[in-house]
Amino acid sequence: MKLWEYFLRIKTCFNAIYYFIIKIYMKKYIHIFFLFIFASQGNAHTSHYDEIKVINMEIFRDGEVIGSSNYFFEHGNNTIEVKNYTQFKVKLLGVVIFSISSEAHEKYKNDKLIYFKSTTLQNDKEKYVNLNYDQSKNKFIIDGSSYKGEANTDSIIGNWWNHKILEADQQISPLSGSIKEQVVTFIGKENIELYGKNYLTDHFKLKSKNQDLPNDKKLDFDIWLDKKNNLILKVVYTRMGGWEYRLKSFE
Repeated sequence: MKLWEYFLRIKTCFNAIYYFIIKIYMKKYIHIFFLFIFASQGNAHTSHYDEIKVINMEIFRDGEVIGSSNYFFEHGNNTIEVKNYTQFKVKLLGVVIFSISSEAHEKYKNDKLIYFKSTTLQNDKEKYVNLNYDQSKNKFIIDGSSYKGEANTDSIIGNWWNHKILEADQQISPLSGSIKEQVVTFIGKENIELYGKNYLTDHFKLKSKNQDLPNDKKLDFDIWLDKKNNLILKVVYTRMGGWEYRLKSFE
């Protein structure tokens, strides 16, 4: 074999090794790197509320104030606890025909839900949810008045303080623990006015994935989000009248 042929073969071998290491392995690790970055960002939601102490919402039915839903935030070392108190009454000719009185407590650690508990009186009927995160299974364990079992950790409690509800495929009922699959659609940018203030918002439609559900079980909400501070400003739906949750104030 001639000397130049020998060096040519060596060069060809080095090129093959270079291609294998750089083109294949580096591509693999770059892909893993970006997956890690985007996965980390996907969990970073409760940290958006580090400066929030209180969110006060008024509840309207057919244009009349009938109650409130207020959230109180406690911030710790990589933890956030949220307590909610919701109360409203619907009257007809002075007689209460529908009422809710609810208390709830959520705990998050490192942006992940680890605990939720609620008790609700709906027309004097008691409903409840006890949810805990099982680290060994990486699942939520739910004991609720409508559902007992496991849930995926990408499910979110169906409350109006957390904008992550607009990114989730499933929500857990804060009243009964039932799991509901949902589809969220971006409608467009809209200017709205609330309590004398103007906001540029993102308008979303949140609906049940299963459209064959009975009407009283379907999710069907219009939601307006202020992306500037990641707060849901308004929620509108129709069920025995026109309902609205409006953000009145926050601290």
